[in-house]
Amino acid sequence: MPDGKQRKQWRTGRDARDLPDAQENVADAQESDAARRRRRAQFLRELHEAKQLRDRVQPRRARAARMRQQMRMRTFRW
Repeated sequence: MPDGKQRKQWRTGRDARDLPDAQENVADAQESDAARRRRRAQFLRELHEAKQLRDRVQPRRARAARMRQQMRMRTFRW
């Protein structure tokens, strides 16, 4: 277990804001954020497409799911 002095050094360690290339790190973070949003959008598109396909292939299950959703919305209190 670290003593008090080592623990204090650990807490006061440098972070990304103290580094000279912090601007590059921020640019990388924004780029990765944009890439993450693109991947998420692609995933959601594929998920929506898969749900539509499932609804076409299993119409009885899709109808039952629509009925359950309508019932939930009827009993929902605003």
